[in-house]
Amino acid sequence: MSLDPKPILAVAAAAAVVGLTVGCGANASGAGPAGAHAAGLPQGAQPVTLDPAAFTTKIDNPWWPMPVGARWVFREADPGEPVLRVVVTVTRRTKRMADGVRARVVHDVVRHGGRTIENTLDWYAQDRAGNIWYLGEDTTEYARDGSVSTAGSWEAGVDGAQPGIAVPAHPRAGMRYRQEYHAGDAEDRAVVLSTSGRVRVPAGRFDDLLTTRDFTPLEPKGTERKYYARGIGPVLSIALHSGGREALVRHTH
Repeated sequence: MSLDPKPILAVAAAAAVVGLTVGCGANASGAGPAGAHAAGLPQGAQPVTLDPAAFTTKIDNPWWPMPVGARWVFREADPGEPVLRVVVTVTRRTKRMADGVRARVVHDVVRHGGRTIENTLDWYAQDRAGNIWYLGEDTTEYARDGSVSTAGSWEAGVDGAQPGIAVPAHPRAGMRYRQEYHAGDAEDRAVVLSTSGRVRVPAGRFDDLLTTRDFTPLEPKGTERKYYARGIGPVLSIALHSGGREALVRHTH
């Protein structure tokens, strides 16, 4: 996907706070002027320029705080597929991205029994407004036949890849934003449904949850509904087409 060459405009409000400029290309996500654009959040394939001085690796957004050492354990179950164990850990490591922003490294490991299915390093940073930005991932997948793939890897600022929003600072129903963009590989987007969700998972019952619908034009059947609890982060993800669930089992700081 590419944009018609148009002038780069500075976005007011939150965008000005973080030193963000957004290209005025087509709004591939369909957000209206009262939605994410008003909050300065990136859309579709729009290019952005981030000011490294406006970012921190101390991520304390209440919907997904990431203190060093925090750990989430999930149970991933898809109909007809083996049950997987997903462990996400916030490391002490940081990485300076191609665009100059220093990001927190988060380690994500997926296992079935004793076998590693996927091993990923995700990169996040938070801007002054409190938005959590997703800046890329270094991922490796291991197939049963012994083959290895790094096809899902991307880094903001490299080969046309653009950063996106993992969790907005002040989510409200109807807000739309891009989560990541690397043409043909990573084009995830999200829309906020509410901040009053309620679910029960192995880790317990949670109320007043941030609820989003995550989707991508690359997989029309890949839409998910995700739930985030204040002070904890993600607690449940439901694949709407298959019925698969990734549910929180345990969370520790």
